[in-house]
Amino acid sequence: MEARAIVPEELQWITRPHEPDEPARHTAELTELAGFTHTRANIWRYEPGAKGRRHRHPFQEETFVVLSGTLTMYLGDPPERRDVPFGGLIHVPPRTPLQTANHGEDDLLVYAYGTPPETERAELLASAL
Repeated sequence: MEARAIVPEELQWITRPHEPDEPARHTAELTELAGFTHTRANIWRYEPGAKGRRHRHPFQEETFVVLSGTLTMYLGDPPERRDVPFGGLIHVPPRTPLQTANHGEDDLLVYAYGTPPETERAELLASAL
């Protein structure tokens, strides 16, 4: 397999579903673009105040690397808040409830990858926020 470099101009941003009065999250899907076979990955951009859906994966572990801003993650049950600054990383084992949020005043940019890549959707849970 050839190495594959992806430049920002190649990214196609998809706005994720959100309520009309809520700030949006956007994702650039990398799995197919990069040719990943054993992992899945996305870059996420959260507008200030945006939050993800609380969920858990039965088999997939996830790792989040903060490219800009501060990621706030609510982990476990009951949810415990963890703030991860620019340049930081947080690793979440399978079956761990999690919810992401941007409580900052600027956009949050996060590289997220998971393995093994799950084909089923994660279990959605009640929001921690």
